[in-house]
Amino acid sequence: MRHPDLAGTTIREASAGRKGGCLQTTSVACMHGTFVAGILSARRASVTPGICPDCTLVVRPIFSDLIPNEAETPTATPEELASAIVDCMAAGAQVLNLSVGLIRPSIRGERLLQEALDAATRQGVLVVAAAGNQGTVGSSTITRHPWVIPVVACNVRGVPLEYSNLGCSIGTQGLCAPGERVMSLGIDENGVALEGTSVATPFVTGTIALLWSLFPNIQATRVRFAVTRGSSARARTVVPPLLNAWNAYQSMVQAYS
Repeated sequence: MRHPDLAGTTIREASAGRKGGCLQTTSVACMHGTFVAGILSARRASVTPGICPDCTLVVRPIFSDLIPNEAETPTATPEELASAIVDCMAAGAQVLNLSVGLIRPSIRGERLLQEALDAATRQGVLVVAAAGNQGTVGSSTITRHPWVIPVVACNVRGVPLEYSNLGCSIGTQGLCAPGERVMSLGIDENGVALEGTSVATPFVTGTIALLWSLFPNIQATRVRFAVTRGSSARARTVVPPLLNAWNAYQSMVQAYS
């Protein structure tokens, strides 16, 4: 969060003991967080400009950057993620970006996660989540929750990457977004390219944040409808449609200007 291209961004911490800064700048957790923050909020003059640089970032770390041999994709338990969701909502976040994979599922943990997502629904806090990179067809506690917008990673032609998870709930309520060789902030002033559903997710989150900043008095359900439905109907398929920010903006203008 101390990257020079995030200078000027309003950043608040919804921390339960962990700070948002990196203890090891070369860790996967640090690179992952910096990369996602860059897509959302890097300054417009950056080599990798962000989508909504004037939006406020609420940071709630859940990955340790001190764990050796950490997996390539940062992961958290359902209990850790549920706690982070509750903390972010308490801090006033309006949109949650879940670029995360889950480990060690348990009945208790998934119940807590379900309760946290139910609370987000009641409070009108939009939730955007990575569909996952296992190349499976199915769902998880996150992607099948009716309030969550799951995100599939696609290439420049809009085709889902072969390892991106798909499924009925993902196809029904989710979106595809760019997830191949995406450039964003690295641990120094140079950009870095990454890929996967964690990379694709902040494109949807940033679009929602930017639209909501333009129409701040609109209810969450209407913003969600504009982004996920736009001006076109959805087909029943395991592959969601491609994010179309312009269509979402136009539908908001026509409805609320």
